[in-house]
Amino acid sequence: MNKKDPINSRSINACAHPAANVTTDAQRQKGAPLHDEANRQNQDTQKQHASQYRSDNKPPKAQWRSVFISDVHLGTKNCKASALNQFLKHHPTQNLYMVGDILDGWKMRDGVYWKPAFSRVVKRIFKLSKMGVKITYITGNHDEFLRKYANNRFDNINLVNKATHITANNRRLLIIHGDQFEGVARASGLLRFIGDHGYELLMFLNRQFNRLRAQFDLGYWSFSGFLKTHLQRAQRYINDYEHAVAYGAQKQGYDGVVCGHIHQACARTIDGVAYYNTGDWVESCTAIVEDFEGNLSLIQWLDDPRYKAFKKVKKQRKNSRHLIHQAPKHPLPIPTSTEQE
Repeated sequence: MNKKDPINSRSINACAHPAANVTTDAQRQKGAPLHDEANRQNQDTQKQHASQYRSDNKPPKAQWRSVFISDVHLGTKNCKASALNQFLKHHPTQNLYMVGDILDGWKMRDGVYWKPAFSRVVKRIFKLSKMGVKITYITGNHDEFLRKYANNRFDNINLVNKATHITANNRRLLIIHGDQFEGVARASGLLRFIGDHGYELLMFLNRQFNRLRAQFDLGYWSFSGFLKTHLQRAQRYINDYEHAVAYGAQKQGYDGVVCGHIHQACARTIDGVAYYNTGDWVESCTAIVEDFEGNLSLIQWLDDPRYKAFKKVKKQRKNSRHLIHQAPKHPLPIPTSTEQE
């Protein structure tokens, strides 16, 4: 046989099955499709995957005109990044304001603590940016290393130290983290050190206590929240801070203010000024949202049925994995003959 003669499976099949080749020629003459059923199903599957990919990259229909979050503290053990990721998933918006302390640069000085859930939050934010969501990052005191880069734009993300938001009903709101109005933030480095580590100790005790509560299927309980609402000195401090922020916004000609910093969510009117505090994503998991009529309201995400369902499914998966890892690994039993020899 001449080595230059090409030999392939098609020529062999044509020689072995001439009838099949004749049928194929007849199909060509009649204009019948050349692909069999399996190929058509494969093409349909590819088209379905392609359409699903395109639909996943389309921006979802906005449920809110604006969403305001702050004090996420990515890089710390207390950050509830998984809850935030679910919140952003279920609350599509046209404008996303991140009102400071999204990253915790203070903790990263001692070493970077990073979980996969933190990366998922960052990826979702960049994905929203690519979808056309207008994102404004306001710097805070824990991410103050970004303040020297303020007034810069990164793709669809605007980095600023403060911003002005015009609501749908034409109210001017000052968007600022709020550490500028808090006395301790302007104190010496020693006071900052004591305050920060005192809060870390409080949060450590809080984590241990809530792990114990979780074993008895009890909900989350905030020790620091209890102190804020029951200690008279803490209440006076929060009240003074809120009035200082509202007064500062009023003096600058704003109708209201959205801030964070003190991890105390609030939506109220102070001396004719609308005061909104976004809370945090360390304990309370709260946010301020604006509807398309310009009304602002406070959302408690931990109480949302969608998040409770997510936590339930997550717990079931965790228990299932635990049972699989704990299951004894025995070899297959060897069948034995019961006949008497």
